[in-house]
Amino acid sequence: MSRGSECAFDKVLSVSVEELAVILRGMGKAPWADFLLNPRRLRSSDFLMRWSQGVWSEERLTQAVNMTEQYFALPYGPSGTAPDNDPRAFELYFERLEQVGLGKIKRPDLLVCHIENKVKVDSVVRELGGMSELPFTPEDDAKMQHLLGHAVIAVECENSLWRAKQMPDYAVPLTPQKRLGGRLGLKGKAVQPTIMIKEEDREPLRAWQKKRRIPIHIWHVFFDEAHGISLTRAEQLISGGDIEPKKQTYQAPGGATTEKVIYKIYYRHAYPVAVTVEDPKLIVDSITDKNGHILPYVRFVGGKSELSTEALSVLDSFK
Repeated sequence: MSRGSECAFDKVLSVSVEELAVILRGMGKAPWADFLLNPRRLRSSDFLMRWSQGVWSEERLTQAVNMTEQYFALPYGPSGTAPDNDPRAFELYFERLEQVGLGKIKRPDLLVCHIENKVKVDSVVRELGGMSELPFTPEDDAKMQHLLGHAVIAVECENSLWRAKQMPDYAVPLTPQKRLGGRLGLKGKAVQPTIMIKEEDREPLRAWQKKRRIPIHIWHVFFDEAHGISLTRAEQLISGGDIEPKKQTYQAPGGATTEKVIYKIYYRHAYPVAVTVEDPKLIVDSITDKNGHILPYVRFVGGKSELSTEALSVLDSFK
């Protein structure tokens, strides 16, 4: 599958084959394990898990920012503004985005604004038809310009199904690496938290940041904590050779696979964004498709995260 033919829906919900293998190994014996081993149905169940995981991670970041009572976050990109309680409605939302010709436009997932501007922001969002309509409105629209004018930073959200602190190389310090020309790093197969950015997203995000004059930060959510880095700093690390490109295979909800170049930035290059202070519940749920197939998946419910003092300092630095 070529990159150019990938629709927005597939792009948002594609799952790396590497992560999928870890998810299935870690699940243990389940009543529907044989169902998951059926290749024709595996991708549908995994899509539902990926959808639930993405919804949960963005909600936790939004909740953590809102709890500061100094800032608030609102969904901005299509993955954050799409329906969050119905996987089919989520799919139809992206179909509509494609139909109006806006499916390939890259926008950050969240906008973070100062609390003193909340009444103004809420008013603009209402005039635009609500948050779900933001991706369908061109950014050159006067009301959208007003909305963007209140943003402190924009956030690109990533997530992984890992407990960061239990990853084998979590506390291992960076040391000079021959393959990096003596720059600090870890052995090639080290397993520790990273902030991920796809090669295909770099130029669209750089262009958006330059045009809108709003700094973009990438916040990567794990089960127990989140880490972040500015797009500008990430670009410096990539361009300087501190972070090497890797090829990874992704599987889309429809089953097609594609190979993408990604960059995994060590969390030690980043700042802590948030910690989980209340674990979510993982609940086995299911939907029945139009043909009567029952598709089981793990749904994330609840939980609470708390923004770090470092993340607050980052936001304060833009005042």
